[in-house]
Amino acid sequence: MKLPIAGIEVLINEEALLISSQRPLTTMSSAMLSGGLARVNHIINLHVNKDYNHPDPAEDLVLFARQKGISTPFVGLMTAAYTHRAGVACKVHAGLTASAFITAGLSNTCSAGITPPIFQQPGTINMIVLVDANPTSAALVNAVITTTEVKCDLLRRHEIRASDGELATGTSTDAVVIAATGRGESLLYAGPASTLGWVIARAVRQAMEVVLV
Repeated sequence: MKLPIAGIEVLINEEALLISSQRPLTTMSSAMLSGGLARVNHIINLHVNKDYNHPDPAEDLVLFARQKGISTPFVGLMTAAYTHRAGVACKVHAGLTASAFITAGLSNTCSAGITPPIFQQPGTINMIVLVDANPTSAALVNAVITTTEVKCDLLRRHEIRASDGELATGTSTDAVVIAATGRGESLLYAGPASTLGWVIARAVRQAMEVVLV
């Protein structure tokens, strides 16, 4: 898949969603592998069976990466959702570009602060947002908030509910990755009122609409 972002390649198939960058990306994420603030060239969202129960998921992620010739650190996610059905959207505004890649399993929905912390069954929403921009660390955190706000809004607009009947805010195992190329001037904000936040929100909204159809 070609993106309007130089140096980025995206492979999406039944095995995984794989983003590769010629230059290191700065990432902020809740990923199980290389979560937090990191510098990586690859982001992997690996498809697993719905009954997957490996005691060390990171081991399987590393094994898959090696099979693809990836030996450097990478951000790694897992999902039982079909990766080849990922929602993908790209938006450009005022010289900033954001591409969103979302996989969604909705069998484990919950309402944060209402649904008790009890694991029910597999199901997760993984959101990866790639921006051709240079946000600060604080702005990357801001982008996580913006992305999550869009997710919650669309789940409620589509009246997706948790098992207890409450309107869902997500699943109990959702993950978010914000990745930045580092090109351009330093950006301090990525909230909905900022230009970067706006383009991120538009891309996430369109990609979410695809997986919620």
